[in-house]
Amino acid sequence: MAKTLIILKPDCMEHKHAGEVTARFEREGFAICACKMARLTPDLLKEHYAHVADKPFFPEIEEFMSSRPVIIMVLGGENVIERVREILGPTNSKEAAKGTIRGDMGTDMMRNVVHASDSPENAEAEIKRFFQPGEVLG
Repeated sequence: MAKTLIILKPDCMEHKHAGEVTARFEREGFAICACKMARLTPDLLKEHYAHVADKPFFPEIEEFMSSRPVIIMVLGGENVIERVREILGPTNSKEAAKGTIRGDMGTDMMRNVVHASDSPENAEAEIKRFFQPGEVLG
């Protein structure tokens, strides 16, 4: 069973979409293998967003992602990485079709409801970043 990391972002939490987003994943047949709520620290955000941490827009990402607690999950299932990204729609919510999570609930490029791993390699690294051994079940 493949696994992917999911972060229900601050906009998801603010607008109380966590239940609906989780329900959509469950209706697709994905298993929740790990789940916790946390406030993301500056150090963790710099590691997670290392590919853009030196860009001038990073402080805005850091401010947004640390603005309130988020829910971090590991989902498991067949082709979970690709299928989750299809259910989410494009990263820019303005380009996402209605019926996708971002098309229905997102507002822009950053406030796009959910982070999801984009490759098996990134999923593995991200799961290790947010969960300790033994916390991921299934």
